[in-house]
Amino acid sequence: MMGERKVIRRHTELEVYKKAFAVAMRIFEETKRFPTEERYAMVDQMRCSSRSVCANLAEAWRKRRYEAASLSKLSDCEAEAAETHTWVHCAVECGDLPRETAATFYGEYDAILGMLIHMITHPQDWTV
Repeated sequence: MMGERKVIRRHTELEVYKKAFAVAMRIFEETKRFPTEERYAMVDQMRCSSRSVCANLAEAWRKRRYEAASLSKLSDCEAEAAETHTWVHCAVECGDLPRETAATFYGEYDAILGMLIHMITHPQDWTV
C-alpha cells in the first residue's frame, strides 16, 4: 500500500545508520593501508569519528522520547560526520588516500549529513 512506512524497532534499521556503519567499515579497511606513522594520529581519529556517527545514532534513537536530548545526539552525529569528512580530506592531501576513494566517501557523508539534517529538522517523524 502506498504511503505506509515500515516500523523501525532498532537503530540498526535506520537507513542513515546502515549507511554510516557501512562507510565506517570501509574507512577501517582503507586505513589499514596507511603508513605506520599515521596509526596514532590520522588513522585513530578517522576511525573514531566515523564510528562515533553510528554510536551517537544509537544514543539518539534510545533518547527519542526526549526530543531535546535526542536532537543533541543527532547534532553530535552531524559534527562527527563533518569531522570524518575533514580527516578524509587530510588523508588525500597527505597522499594516504586516493582521490577517487575520497570522492566516494565525500558523497556518502554528504548523503548521511543530509539524512541527519532531515532528522534534526523533522523530529516528529521519528521521536516518540
